[in-house]
Amino acid sequence: MMPISPSHTSNELGQPVGLAMPDWTPRPLPTQQPQVIVGRYCRVEPITVAHAEQLFDANSDDAEGRNWTYLFANKPADLAAYRQWVQTMSQSKDPMMHAIINLDSGCAVGVASFMRIEPNYGVIEIGNINFSPRLQRTRAATEAMFLMMRHAFDVLGYRRYEWKCDSLNMPSRAAAQRYGFTFEGIFRQAVVYKNRSRDTAWFSITDQEWPPIRRAFAHWLALENFDAQGQQVQSLGALMSLYRPALATAAQAVA
Repeated sequence: MMPISPSHTSNELGQPVGLAMPDWTPRPLPTQQPQVIVGRYCRVEPITVAHAEQLFDANSDDAEGRNWTYLFANKPADLAAYRQWVQTMSQSKDPMMHAIINLDSGCAVGVASFMRIEPNYGVIEIGNINFSPRLQRTRAATEAMFLMMRHAFDVLGYRRYEWKCDSLNMPSRAAAQRYGFTFEGIFRQAVVYKNRSRDTAWFSITDQEWPPIRRAFAHWLALENFDAQGQQVQSLGALMSLYRPALATAAQAVA
């Protein structure tokens, strides 16, 4: 059983209820103010057909199509089909697909989207993530996730950031936890896709958890965290453990 959040109070009947939010207003949609988000290693921008050829080329390194196994879309057969897929995604407002550009090469090497956007509740999900082999296990890959997370919390003002994946997709589950998401459970038989059943693993970060997570990301991405050979000095997982104990103190203060 999930514990009751410490962020609660009691009503006049003595029943536990959520904290009042008298100043809450719906958050803006990302599509209302689409932006190019620039970091040290990459930039993230709304996808356009102009990205299609570079993305198709980057994904050609995944000849077997392993990256597409847990995505709702099948791997496009050729550039024309991929361009059509990008055209469709570029016109979608939810999911709102973004291309990830490696600043060293200037090429688009991956995609991710804001999706299942609930501005009334301040909830937004990161999904449709497809990092080509040229982006995987790079600083740019981690930074791209940080940039989108920071945009959702600090620019758009959302209060809950979600990550969902096939429960059998262990690399995705590991990535979510590396990025500071909290595992919330499995929704059994939640989805049918590609003619198969999917149990969905749910993860989230809340706005109260975000500040120490942001500091962990900033520490990991700093140039000083990499040696002369480009190897990390401290892992992001270790830094999450270092910074996130502050959450326990914050929760106790609210209780």
